[in-house]
Amino acid sequence: MNETTTSATAQEAPVGGRVFFSNVRRSLEGEDEIILVSVGVDIGSSTSHLVFSRLVLERLDNRYIVSERTVLHESDVLLTPYAADQSIDAAALGAFIEAQYAQAGIAPDKIDTGALILTGVAVRRTNSRAIADLFAAQAGKFVSVSAGDALETTLAAFGSGAAARSVRETARVMNIDIGGGTTKIAVCENGELVDLTAVDIGARIVALDTEGRLVRLEEAGRKFAEEVGVTLTLGQPVAPEDLARMVDRMAERIFDVAGNAAPDAISQSLLRLEPLRASQLPDVLTFSGGVSEYVYGREAQAYGDLGPLLAAAVRRKAQAWGPRLEVPDQGIRATVIGASQYTVQVSGSTIYVEPVNILPVRNVPVIAPQLDLAADDLNVAEIADNIRRALRRLDLHEGHQAVAVCYRWQGSATFHRLDAFCRAVAEGMSAVLAQGHPLLLVGEADCGGLIGIHCHEELHLKSPVLSIDGITLKELDFIDIGTMLETSGAVPVVIKSLVFPGSAGLGRTALKA
Repeated sequence: MNETTTSATAQEAPVGGRVFFSNVRRSLEGEDEIILVSVGVDIGSSTSHLVFSRLVLERLDNRYIVSERTVLHESDVLLTPYAADQSIDAAALGAFIEAQYAQAGIAPDKIDTGALILTGVAVRRTNSRAIADLFAAQAGKFVSVSAGDALETTLAAFGSGAAARSVRETARVMNIDIGGGTTKIAVCENGELVDLTAVDIGARIVALDTEGRLVRLEEAGRKFAEEVGVTLTLGQPVAPEDLARMVDRMAERIFDVAGNAAPDAISQSLLRLEPLRASQLPDVLTFSGGVSEYVYGREAQAYGDLGPLLAAAVRRKAQAWGPRLEVPDQGIRATVIGASQYTVQVSGSTIYVEPVNILPVRNVPVIAPQLDLAADDLNVAEIADNIRRALRRLDLHEGHQAVAVCYRWQGSATFHRLDAFCRAVAEGMSAVLAQGHPLLLVGEADCGGLIGIHCHEELHLKSPVLSIDGITLKELDFIDIGTMLETSGAVPVVIKSLVFPGSAGLGRTALKA
């Protein structure tokens, strides 16, 4: 990608990104078309793979949209390599990744942007940081280095096409993503993710060698064996009928969780997130993840795990469950296909930064809670709770990193309404602020400066405050904000978004150029 910068902003420009001022309404680039080469990397507990893509952004009047997304190369699917101590074999994984870049004919330094998704049991391995370090040289280009259960469920919902299908068919769509270590369940309506959960059920919670001997046993596998009265011992063979009883019970547990707001005690003990809030059956059911390849008959070869058996049990129960079973847009590659970032122009008119030295901030994840900001008397408790729910949805609730809150202000900016909003935000973001991170606020309406001043001057927040406006963001976006420019008082802003082909979010527009 050709980049044009001035001496005043060259040090602020992230590699592979486009830089815009927040309040002078001008772009540092004037191209009508921007081409990005992206890579999505999924390191899972069972399999690992890459997808290389070409994204074309075109100027439409005063906006940029993603007009074209072309898959350049889909890598081989590798069984995630493990060392003797059950940690991921970083050296073997690194060699695989290097080989896939070579097969794609793309040098790492030619990648403009990308996403590294470390998922399932893999993210909990002791050397998960070593895996992320394989991409250290490209760290500034990647928007994620791990995905907790909620984020992985979200990625699968959009990547599988479930969210887009819910729009196309005006239907309630449930996507069940079954991987090696976990099963993620997402419910979509009108293009949005409305409910989700995850459970400790996967094809590789038990692994066998070519002789049928047990070589790996996760805690969830041990639980299922005990539940059906099977004794499993590492190094010993497992009878086929015992495996059949286990996978049948695993499938029962998946549908107990998928179909009940109050699953039984054993199913609840396997939950990794809160149970689904409603027991309403979906209209359409799709499956993604590695096991889905067997569900839909796209894969026949066994890989020493429970994949084929679990898929057969799941499909039997799915066909008897009621919702219409459909084929997803993406199966095994749901969490990675199109997981690449693009940047869009933003413009703002007021900002508030205190203290100034908190800038720059890089790769800050965005939450976009549904907030009712139209009432004369804003509901502080409700706004705070919705912010906490949004943090939880993206596994950001423990406050380990800074988070930007996207809001859409409505109505007048009276002292009373500003005060209620600012108090609600401070309460909802308390876990993040308690860890010493700044309060980052991003709005559309022209009141960012007022809100920032109120948080600092009236609420006397001890946390640093950064409030900017004139910007539209969505969940799964990441934002960079550079150092303030002395000549204009502006800050360079870059937005990075995950792109899912066919999703309701594909081709979303930017603000005024």
